[in-house]
This record gives sequence, C-alpha cells and structure tokens, in this order.
Amino acid sequence: MSAPLAVASPFSTRLRAPRRFSGIGAPRAALLEARPRGSPADAGGGAVLRASAADRAAEIQAESRALARAVNSPVYSPELLARKYRSRPVKVMRRALDVLIALGVFALKLLIDQRYGRVDQNRRKRGVELRLILTRLGTTFVKIGQGLSTRPDICPPEYIEELSQLQDALPTFPDSDAFACIESELEMPLDSIFSSISATPVAAASLGQVYKARLKYCGQLVAIKVQRPGIQEAIGLDFYLMRGLGFLINKYVSGITSDVVALVDEFARRVYQELNYVQEGQNARRFKKLYADKEDILVPDIFWDYTSGKVLTMEWITGVKLNELDALERHGLKVLDLVSTGIQCSLRQLLESGYFHADPHPGNLLVTPEGRLAFIDFGMMSETPEKARYAIIGHIVHLVNRDYEAMARDYHALDFLSPEVDVSPIVPALQNFFDDALNATVSDLNFKSIVDGLGTVFYQYPFTVPPYYALILKSLTVLEGLALHADPNFKVLAASYPYFAKRLLTDPNPYLRDALIELLFKDGRFRWNRLENLLVQGSKDRDFSTKDALQPVLRLLLDPHGEELRVLVIKEAVYVVEAIVLASAIDTYNSIPYFMRVLLNSDTNGPFIMSNVELKSLMDLRDQVFRIWGLLQTSKSFDPQLLQPVLQVLQQPEARSLGVHLAGGVTHRLAARMLQQLLLRTSKSPDLAFSPL
Repeated sequence: MSAPLAVASPFSTRLRAPRRFSGIGAPRAALLEARPRGSPADAGGGAVLRASAADRAAEIQAESRALARAVNSPVYSPELLARKYRSRPVKVMRRALDVLIALGVFALKLLIDQRYGRVDQNRRKRGVELRLILTRLGTTFVKIGQGLSTRPDICPPEYIEELSQLQDALPTFPDSDAFACIESELEMPLDSIFSSISATPVAAASLGQVYKARLKYCGQLVAIKVQRPGIQEAIGLDFYLMRGLGFLINKYVSGITSDVVALVDEFARRVYQELNYVQEGQNARRFKKLYADKEDILVPDIFWDYTSGKVLTMEWITGVKLNELDALERHGLKVLDLVSTGIQCSLRQLLESGYFHADPHPGNLLVTPEGRLAFIDFGMMSETPEKARYAIIGHIVHLVNRDYEAMARDYHALDFLSPEVDVSPIVPALQNFFDDALNATVSDLNFKSIVDGLGTVFYQYPFTVPPYYALILKSLTVLEGLALHADPNFKVLAASYPYFAKRLLTDPNPYLRDALIELLFKDGRFRWNRLENLLVQGSKDRDFSTKDALQPVLRLLLDPHGEELRVLVIKEAVYVVEAIVLASAIDTYNSIPYFMRVLLNSDTNGPFIMSNVELKSLMDLRDQVFRIWGLLQTSKSFDPQLLQPVLQVLQQPEARSLGVHLAGGVTHRLAARMLQQLLLRTSKSPDLAFSPL
C-alpha cells in the first residue's frame, strides 16, 4: 500500500493541546454546524426538506454574522491613499529609496555577471538573492515574485525554483499574535472553538499564515488563515508609489499604450479584496456552486461562525501542490492530466459564467489522493464581461479561418479598441504575425507565442488592454507554465480546443451559431472536413452530447430568418445525396464478378463516365459523410431517438418547404447527371477517364 499523500506544506503539522487565552465572550456555534457533516438526517422526506431549509437559513444567518464582524475591512481608495501619504513625504521617500536601492543593486549584479560571463555560474545565487529581496520588500513584491515563479518562459529554472517558495514558505509572524487575532476577531477563547491546533503555522503566504486545527463541536479538521498584522499599512504605501510611477510611465513612456495607472488600480483592488476574508469566503461559496459540480474539482466548505475580516476557517484539504511532479508520480498521478482538468475548469470560468480564479499559482492548487484538483485560495477573483466571452470564442474561429479583418473587428467587442478606431491598418500586422505562426495547425500554436505576437501588435497601435483580459492571460499562462515543467512541448490551445469545439457545436447562443456557420461554410460550400474535426475534438470533452449538438443546428436551420442558410444547406444536401447514390452505385457495380460486368456493359467502362478527379471527389464526400455519421453513432450519448426532433420539425412549414426543395434539387441533379452520361456515352469522348473496374 502506498503512503498517504503529504499535506502540501513545508512545515510539520504537529498538533498541540489547546492553550487557554483570556476568554472573550461565550462559546457559540452556527446552527448550520450543530450537526457534523455526514450525520444521519431525520427520517422521512418532509423532515429532510425541513432540515435542508433550516440549514440554508442557518447558513445565511452565520454568514450575516461574519459580514458584521468584517464591516471595517479596508477598501482600496487611491484618493484616501493620496491624502494620507502626501502629508508623509519622509516616509514615502524612505520606502521609495529602499525599493530602488534593493532592486538597483540586484540589477547591477546581473550586469556585472553578464559583463564577466558569469551569468550561468551565478544563476542559482541570484535566484536566492531575488527571493530574499522580494520577501524583505513585503507583500506587494512577494505577489510579483509569485507571478514570475509560474513563467518558465521569462525566468530560468533556478529562479523559478527559488521564487516558488514565495507561494507558501514565507517568514511567519509570532503565533501569539495570530492566536490573539483569532480570539479578538471571533470574540471567543481558542479552547472553546478548537479541541487542538498546530503549534506552528503549516504554511505562510503573502497576506497571512495558516494553522491546522480540529473544531471542538464536531471534530472536523479545518484550516485557519490569519492575516498578517500591519499589512494594510504596508501595501497602501507600495500602491501609492506604484500609482505615482504609473502616472510617469503614462506621460513619458511612449512605447506603452496600456493605461498603467488603471492596471495598478485593478491590481490594488484585487489585493485589498484579499484582505477581507469574509469576501474570500463568499468567493469560495460562489465558485463551489458554479464549478464544483464536476467530480474532478474540489472546493472546501467555509465555516462562517469562525470567519471574520481577518480570520478564515475552511475545510482542511490534504494533498500535494500541482507543481510537485515527483510526489504526483509516486502516487500514480499525471500532471498533464491534472493541468488539462485545470484548463477545462478555467475555460468554463472564463467563457461560461465569466467568474474566474485570477491567481491559480501552485500554492493555490492541490491534488488530493483521489486525483481531484482542489482550489484552496479565493482572495483574487475576477469576471469576464458577457460580450467578451462570446467574442473570445469568435476570435478563435476567426483565427482558425485566418480571417484577419474579422479578428481586427473583434477587438472592438473585446474593448481593446474604442469604436471609432479604424482597424484596417491593423489587419496587415495580424496577417504578418499569424501567417508565420500558423504554418502548422492552431492546436500546435503555443499560447505564449500568441501573447507575445499580439503584444507586439498592441504596442504598435492604440490598444488598451482591459484589466479582466490581463488576469485571463495570467491565469492561462500560469497553467501552461505548470504543464511546461512536465512537458516542454505542451500546448495550451491543443488542450483547450475540445472545449471550443463542444461550445461551437452545442451552444445555442446566436453569436456562436453565426461563428459555427462562418467556420463551416466558405464560398457557398460546406467544409465537411471542418465538421469532422469539430466532432472529433468535441467528443474529447467529457461534457459533449450528440443531442446538444443536433438540436441547436436544427433550430438554426428552421429559423424564420434563416432563408440564406437553408439555400446553402439544400445545395450541399443535394451534393451529398448525389455522392451517396453514385458512389454506392459504383461500389455495387465494381463488386459484380467480371464476367457479369461484361454482360451488363459490353465496353466494360463502368456504370458512369467521369474524370478521375470528379470520381475521387464523389467517393471522398460520401466517405466523409459516413465517417461523420459514425462519429455521431459512437458518441456516448447517442440514441436513435435523438433523430425524433427531425421528424417533429418536418411538420413545420419551413421544414416542409425545405424537404420539397431538397427532393426537387436531388431529382434535378440526378436527371442532369443521367442526361450527361447519355451524351458522353454517345460522343465517346476520348479525353475522359472511365471509372475503374
């Protein structure tokens, strides 16, 4: 039997007997938590419903009490920070010099290493120095280091290994301060809440540190996150300085077109939201409701009566960090499968509900012994605007089609460009980049190369990168960075394509229906190879359903305003019927023994006279349609009754008209084909090849 997975922490998890602090108030427990999880409910359906309603009411009450305790949590306000620190020039100057000297000395050492050819020799040493510098500079710079630790495309492996320690191995603050904070925030003595608590933190992050404890009333193992003392003052000064630097960059640095001040403000708002642990608990609850319906995603429960603005109590999750490859392999877990799970979950976050985890670094992602991916930190969340969700998928379609004019127009919908900006000069830049990048297939394109290439285009034109998009890039590059540790050839778009294919085939949203038509039709002809590829890729997504793929297409086809599409579909359907009939006739003829073919056709030229190119085109189309039908049949959700909607829609006026036009088109096409064959056999044209025997 393999050893159990270790808790993802560099610290031990020794439990200590609870020490009694000066009591503040009496023991309390939420009504919701009065019955330990898993205990039997009252017998009878009515009792279960009553208990469920009571639980929901109790949870709302407990959350309300937590909100009351967090009423004074800080909120980011650049105006308040400006008023505060303008009157403290000495403190501001001291902090600015501290940062400039620390980073300046480090930059000077790098220049010296480069000058004397010692870059490789000193890389490990410099990585340690950078980690120590960022740690000393405090929370704001620790968060910058956390971001760099997930970017193997920017930082060498030695730097990444050192900076990864910034995720949960930061210096701790005194335990007495942490325990006093818990008692003060919850207004209860420790021994009335916990039957045991770890003697030291099991992890220390940028904003707080975590203890492992057991709740006294139910025996549930929990993680208690306690905020660092004085952190609001420290990050407030840093953001004041960063915002001032942003104003200088906006004014004097012409090469940067993004609003740096806006980006600083967005980052600051996110960090300040992380200082309110009740808000983080609400984020976790919302995230769990939206995404924990999948068996491979785990989100911990929140214990509201033991949560406040500076204390967060949640279910304890046992596991290892997603970037601990050796530990994962020892337990038979594959990091690429787990990263793919993370990517699929991220795509759901970004493109379905729009509510997404904006900081998925390895310290926030654990893998349980059962192979589930657990999100354990919900301080930094963001939302994708609804219009942008569909525009992103449409952008992928335009990328596949190499429709650079449409790609340029997408930047209006994505809020990258104001509506009055003319996108025509941007088209050649997009074409120059993607024509080189897409010399293989879209799924082979590295996400980083897209980001870098678009970044070059953005710098040349008046783009403004919205804050939500910057967080999307961060989220996806983090996941790709984790995968690159295990496989340098990993491509995030290849892992994402099944999701995009499923959405295009199944989502009834009008924007995506139009995108699907745009992908499948070109110059009035249906591209069967695109449909086959979409079905192949979409079937790789575990949520793909044949039923969901058929019904939106039928609704689209029979839409009262879909006359133009119906004309194209009828035309293509005629081609398909002709291909099936003629190709089947040729196959039947070629299966007849040779002597019988001689009796049936004295010149042994086969049933039809046509060029080899035309013959191959017919056979290929017939075979491709049959392959697509086979893909639909082999779908795990396929049921012949799925075709029942086809019979039902035949009763609609649009469907009857469609059938009449289809029958007429097929009859006309086959009659024309027979007449052509008659004339060809009469003329005996010598420059046409005959179908093979």
